[in-house]
Amino acid sequence: MNEIRISGFGGQGIIRCGYIVGKTASLFDGKFATLTQSFGPEARGSACSAQVLVDDEPIRYPYVTVPDTVVAMSQEAYEKFGTDITEGGTLLIDEDLVKPSEPPKVGKFYSIPAARIAEELGLRLVANIVMLGFFTAMTDIISPEAARTALPTSVPERFVDLNVKAFERGYEYGLAVLGKLPDGGDEASKKAKASEGTEKKKSRAKAGAGSKGSKAGTKKAEGKPPSGKGTGKKTAT
Repeated sequence: MNEIRISGFGGQGIIRCGYIVGKTASLFDGKFATLTQSFGPEARGSACSAQVLVDDEPIRYPYVTVPDTVVAMSQEAYEKFGTDITEGGTLLIDEDLVKPSEPPKVGKFYSIPAARIAEELGLRLVANIVMLGFFTAMTDIISPEAARTALPTSVPERFVDLNVKAFERGYEYGLAVLGKLPDGGDEASKKAKASEGTEKKKSRAKAGAGSKGSKAGTKKAEGKPPSGKGTGKKTAT
């Protein structure tokens, strides 16, 4: 059985991340899963966590005892939950938001700039899905194919494409850390990156054309004025 605790602060989508892990495992990977959650007294902004159990057999006790996999997406969450993990467990953190004071005493320790990647995609709120992709690559608890199937019906419809990109970025980051090549399922991510690159080139081309036009106008304005009207033209410029 896999015992998982995903933690961060209220507003990061921690519970949704845990929900997607459980949904993926139970509906699309043919496993059994449970989800429980906890919040601090202030709820939004305070440490919160989602506890997920995943097993190949029916689960009789739905609560995490000592997790073998911990995800920490905030410093407070790390300090509260980061040491409550099995000796050979796996710890995943957001490297920009969590700064361990000493090397974690775990079996495996990995980090990803999830919030930074989310900001690069245009919305910091998808950092939880970036972390979900990273989690999928680093743990093998859920399969990437199943996660991709579960994701579109687990996030707001208008943000499906963005969340898919976020998942792929996190998943590919994890594969890079492990030194593995992306599988064929990452074609969507490659196409998305190619599309983003094309848009950037178009933007630079437009900016360049505007800059040339501006320079041409400047040269005309700074040209030698007709005789007798030099002072007036220079003052206007």
